[in-house]
Amino acid sequence: MSDAEDDKGQRITVTLDVMLARRKMRSKELAERVGITEQNVSLLKSGKVKGVRFETLARICEVLDCQPGDILTYEPPED
Repeated sequence: MSDAEDDKGQRITVTLDVMLARRKMRSKELAERVGITEQNVSLLKSGKVKGVRFETLARICEVLDCQPGDILTYEPPED
């Protein structure tokens, strides 16, 4: 699990690694089936991306048979 924080302290947590484990799928297979590089899957898993195309997100969800909320969650800033 990893998260990306914006300048307001809001977090989007990426749980792609958890979903891959649940589906017993390796990053390499996901990359091949989605049509992206293994490096991009790695960056997504680590939360080191600023954004993801809806088309790519939809394809990931299709391949993993999940919803976007299964791999991305929002955590409000702590006060």
